Amino acid sequence: MRHLIYIVAFSLLSVALSARDYMGKVMTADGEPVGYATVYPIDDPVAGTATNNAGEFRFATNLPPDSKVIVSFLGYEKQELPLAALTDSATIILKEQPIALEETVVAAKASKQRNKRKKMAALLHSVYVQMAKDFSDDNAEYRIVSDVRMDAEGEAWGMEQMIARVVNLPYSGHEGRDSAQFAGEWCKRYFKPEIRQLADSIYKGDALERTYKDARKMATAIDSGVVVHWGLWQAGNIRYDFEKCADDLKHWVVTNESEGETVLTHTEFHNYFGIVKYSIKRNYILDSQTLSVRRFSEKGELYVNIPFGYKLNRDQLQMLNLLNMGEQQVEKFRLRKANGTVSLNTIYQRRDGHLYILEKNLKADAKMQGTKQMEIPVQVRATQRVTSLKTDNVQPMKKSQMTRRVPRQIVEIY
Repeated sequence: MRHLIYIVAFSLLSVALSARDYMGKVMTADGEPVGYATVYPIDDPVAGTATNNAGEFRFATNLPPDSKVIVSFLGYEKQELPLAALTDSATIILKEQPIALEETVVAAKASKQRNKRKKMAALLHSVYVQMAKDFSDDNAEYRIVSDVRMDAEGEAWGMEQMIARVVNLPYSGHEGRDSAQFAGEWCKRYFKPEIRQLADSIYKGDALERTYKDARKMATAIDSGVVVHWGLWQAGNIRYDFEKCADDLKHWVVTNESEGETVLTHTEFHNYFGIVKYSIKRNYILDSQTLSVRRFSEKGELYVNIPFGYKLNRDQLQMLNLLNMGEQQVEKFRLRKANGTVSLNTIYQRRDGHLYILEKNLKADAKMQGTKQMEIPVQVRATQRVTSLKTDNVQPMKKSQMTRRVPRQIVEIY
């Protein structure tokens, strides 16, 4: 037994000693450093990290030098390069990705003939038939890296990265449509040192547990700290959304965005007594020949006007603390008005004749105004990228896999 312990200890030590440091700097094409960009090996995302405000990063892994590394930031094309390319002098340039979250539909006058309801009904039916072929009804298992960043007054205060396993269950969830089982495997929270203590006091307490109590039930009893990442993955349920809107013919428009692509757009509006107004625009970017979906985007706009204001509860006030509001301001804050926009983009990959998710991007900008003319701007940026996909013999998760507490690590960004 003693010899066995020595062998195991020596093996672990050998692995630890073989880990190498990799470093570099992430910049834009204009020479600006990219803070909070994520850098991680595809085969070992837990070893990854985020860049600091100067765009610099460093991490250690024992993977071979030819292993692939992903470098990404919302609104830019992801870079894939070998570990061997990351030295102390390595500079990685990220190029802008204009399709990520910009308005997808080019403003062009749609054909009157194609907008006739009879023609539109036939087109929508053809798209639905193609979706039935493209999207498999078999379970699919994804491994993903999910990054959620929050900005306040134009400056990022922190980011949470979740490495997770997701099992998509077609036609078994909400209202008989697709749902997802989500199990976080590892979580890193990146903060600036000056707000580390404040963040710790909130995240280590039970505020989030109470805040997400109802959402936790809705999410089939997942770890409550995973709800944001699960919600982003679940958003943009393309088949369910399409079926729900297909009969609303008068709100569909066809626009040719470019050669080879056709964009189907549906817009809906809601107004509740002038207190809550919102609109949702859904864009289905299709291959013009096959009508297969290439990308799917949504843009929602919300306006809230509460005549006498609304007093936030303790958990909501704690979250406002993270936006650098003082304790006295927080206690006096009473929500009067709010407006914001949310844009979501989903990009698909084809595997064995079927379409599966490759990447999701989200951008949200909001302003909350209190009764004392106190205004709080909030921006959220999020990306989810698939690192591996399994489509054969995928089994649903057990409840114990989804409810276990996800290990969390706090990392300071300087």
